[in-house]
Amino acid sequence: MELLSGADMIARFLQDEGVEYIYGYPGGAALHIYDALFRQDKVKHILVRHEQAATHAADGYARASGKPGTVLVTSGPGATNAVTGIATAYMDSIPMVVLCGQVMSHLIGDDAFQETDIVGVTRPIVKHSFSIRHPSEIPEVLKKAYYLAATGRPGPVVVDIPKDMTAPTERYEYVYPKKVKMRSYNPVTRGHTGQIKKAVELMLKAKRPVFYTGGGVVTGRASEGLTDLVKRLGYPITTTLMGIGAYPQSGRQCLGWLGMHGSFESNMAMHHADLVIAIGARFDDRVTNNTSKFCPTAKVIHVDIDPSSVSKTVRADVPIVGPAGSVISEMISLVQGKEIAHPEALQEWWQKIDGWREERAGKLYEPSKPGETIKPQEVIEALCRVTRGEAYVTTDVGQHQMFAAQYYKFDKPNRFITSGGLGTMGFGFPAAMGIKQNFPDEQVICVTGEGSFQMMMQELSTCKQFGGGVKIVNLNNASLGMVRQWQDLNYKSRHAHSYMESLPDFQKLIESYGFTALKVETLDELEPALERTFADKHELVFLDVAVDPHEHVYPMQVPLGSMRDMLLSKTERT
Repeated sequence: MELLSGADMIARFLQDEGVEYIYGYPGGAALHIYDALFRQDKVKHILVRHEQAATHAADGYARASGKPGTVLVTSGPGATNAVTGIATAYMDSIPMVVLCGQVMSHLIGDDAFQETDIVGVTRPIVKHSFSIRHPSEIPEVLKKAYYLAATGRPGPVVVDIPKDMTAPTERYEYVYPKKVKMRSYNPVTRGHTGQIKKAVELMLKAKRPVFYTGGGVVTGRASEGLTDLVKRLGYPITTTLMGIGAYPQSGRQCLGWLGMHGSFESNMAMHHADLVIAIGARFDDRVTNNTSKFCPTAKVIHVDIDPSSVSKTVRADVPIVGPAGSVISEMISLVQGKEIAHPEALQEWWQKIDGWREERAGKLYEPSKPGETIKPQEVIEALCRVTRGEAYVTTDVGQHQMFAAQYYKFDKPNRFITSGGLGTMGFGFPAAMGIKQNFPDEQVICVTGEGSFQMMMQELSTCKQFGGGVKIVNLNNASLGMVRQWQDLNYKSRHAHSYMESLPDFQKLIESYGFTALKVETLDELEPALERTFADKHELVFLDVAVDPHEHVYPMQVPLGSMRDMLLSKTERT
């Protein structure tokens, strides 16, 4: 029998669970746990400079690796600083376990120093939460936390740990629990066969079908099966922002991603479809626009592991509750050897789609002329060329996020890492750190803007201590670009507090941390600067690119319209 303190149980459990990295920041209520981590060498602790960065780094690690990220923070402000990152993970269904120190149990409710009811604060933005009541329950609770975070629809789980539960003087029996028993939690492992048969019958009879796939395909590791199914049927496919890379974007059948700033052809195809096959997508408002005008002639097949998401926003004609991977596998087995009912209609459908493609070909943006400021789209296209489309790309939120999604072409899942649901500025850089630690030999790029980067730029210090050759590409338009775009469109260009009038000298700032910084102001400087940036994949390089501050992101859906109602440029609309 092995007797361990609560703190040592946590450290041992993390080892037994196979946790590689834990991202955190120490404080009084968590010091017993930190001491236990200090006395072992299997789990590496990454000391961030802000607790929000800990959650984003763990989030990036989880998105790229498919394994739950782990965070450790102290009570009070340590825990509340983590709230934004917890909400970010929750909105995008990312597995994460957040260990929060808490004041001693006999002080809870007394407004003790650095006390916050973090379980109550985070209740709407976690999949589940626990509060430790006795040290002996730590192994079982942590096992449940990791199981809950990673199974079913993934999400963050908070574990509240009062300081006296980790006291080094009290020891209890430690046994690593190999199994989990939770009567009230039984995530589905396969879809209803009868419903899947109905779906396949509709799919084979459709004349204007389109696949609409989301982040559930990526987190469910179902990309390979999806690619197989889509190629077998020969149908067009579009993805959400979170589903980018689930199907190779270089493939002819891929129409790009859809929604507010999605491609012209993907939005048009969705609007005119007679069958929408939604897999692992939740019909977010950034996709559907006005739901009363959404896909007016289409029947809807909706596959999702979360029953509360099915028919929540758009009514499904064939609802299927189940994991994307197993449902797709059943669909493949059912379509094998069968022919589609209307091949001539499908051919006409593709002719229509190809017409939409050709209509916008070469009209996506106006390239910069010699002597003009670089267009942000040109930077992303050059970035894709230099890295051959093989990098892990994180973004913050704003115009640069949309440009990265539009002009960097991803053929693999888990490569485009962005905050979709919450839209969190400051996400990109720490997320890139978490990815680089797990994939040190891969190129990891953070595409950011000067507004977003300044929210988490203190993490340069973390990179200096722990390494991490992240490439930071700053599309610097000296403004909050997406805010300014909306002000141009809706507020007669009254740019209320959207211009950054006092920016630091980023080159000197980056160099003060001991890293390389390059500045680009003309198009002919861009390619050489990118080659220098990516010369050593283990070196952190900051590339500050001055881009056109007047450029807008197009297409852009017209608010409250249908999917086909789009602004195509400053002077064109559908």
